[in-house]
Amino acid sequence: MISLAFSVLFVAFLLLTLVLQFWLGSRHIRHILQHRATVPAEFAEKIPLAAHQKAADYTVAKTKLNMLMLVVNASVLIGFTLFGGLQYLSETLIKLTGPGMTYQLCLLASFAFIGSLIDLPFDYYKQFVLEQKFGFNKMSLGLFFGDMIKGALLGAAIGLPLIWVMLTLMDKSGALWWLYAWLVWSGFQLLMMLIFPTWIAPLFNKFTPLSDDALRSRIEDLMTRVGFASKGLFVMDGSKRSAHGNAYFSGFGASKRIVFFDTLLSRLAPEEIEAVLAHELGHFKLKHIVKRISVMFIVSLGFLALLGFLKQQVWFFTGLGVNPMLLASDDAMALILFMLTLPVFTFILSPLTSISSRKHEFEADAFAAKHSSADYLVAALVKLYEDNASTLTPDPLHSAFYDSHPPASLRISRLQQASVHLSPALNGATS
Repeated sequence: MISLAFSVLFVAFLLLTLVLQFWLGSRHIRHILQHRATVPAEFAEKIPLAAHQKAADYTVAKTKLNMLMLVVNASVLIGFTLFGGLQYLSETLIKLTGPGMTYQLCLLASFAFIGSLIDLPFDYYKQFVLEQKFGFNKMSLGLFFGDMIKGALLGAAIGLPLIWVMLTLMDKSGALWWLYAWLVWSGFQLLMMLIFPTWIAPLFNKFTPLSDDALRSRIEDLMTRVGFASKGLFVMDGSKRSAHGNAYFSGFGASKRIVFFDTLLSRLAPEEIEAVLAHELGHFKLKHIVKRISVMFIVSLGFLALLGFLKQQVWFFTGLGVNPMLLASDDAMALILFMLTLPVFTFILSPLTSISSRKHEFEADAFAAKHSSADYLVAALVKLYEDNASTLTPDPLHSAFYDSHPPASLRISRLQQASVHLSPALNGATS
């Protein structure tokens, strides 16, 4: 009876989430098309109508693709659970491997492989049809599949040992396994942050030291002013995959490095690059990254504790179309079911994450305005909105659920207010 009730609850939340996502997507498309004919007044002198319409068409195309993926993913989810897909996969594998750790690792690997095959047509279409149509794709077929193979091998090399440790803890360490697993998971996340810049990222992109001496001097002056120490300034060959531009810093401690996409450097003036970097440094100096990591650790602890409870409940398995194994551990199956169902029950909470993220973005913008130039940051953002075909007229409700950054008009309005209030001497300090 409990398992039936859980099945009904699962289907109800799935339908609710799917309907909500479709409604948000439809609102988003309708809102963008209603504003397609005219550039918003605050951008009228900065962004051409053709660029505004390109951004509208690009966003609508991406939203429609995402809505199609919602239907496919929901169908796959039902197929894996209530229609018996995971049960069939489990029975097939246990006949081949027998019970034990090999079975569990094979179950997780097979599930991941099937998921990748399902995603492959959409990934291909997005890269070679949608991105190509709007002039953003720079990736060859060889690079596309090469990235996919390298990603799979890297995932296996790193993921399988981690999963083995987690499954061993789930099986051997008693009722508090989730606490020990959380400690391992948290340590793993910190390790990845440490080694990603120097060991993992170079497997996919080429990083070269920033060679522009004038720009390097300007950036080093900025870092000195805000008290930021970096392992180095690097340029990434992002143009071999996409025309989109960005800048970021990664790592922590002695491994911190600042990275610019080559596409960004080719488009922005030195003063604008400095302002963009000041925004990114604001995230670091205002401890946004530490706060996000802390929240991630707290949330993951709660989820692992919840999984610790659910994996002991027969209704959790049977309510999702899986019969608990009598001769084999259900830990791997519990992980899969938990990963599949968690987004269904938590999507409604998405705006909470967006609120926090947007608050951080406003704070980082204010930091950049104080330590660099609000006017140059506005100029850089306008160029990035145009170059990346980011819509200037998102539906507010859709944006609240999906966008980690504030809408362009609101963000630039605040920066312009900051520019007015800052002294001319400070605003011109980096010109």
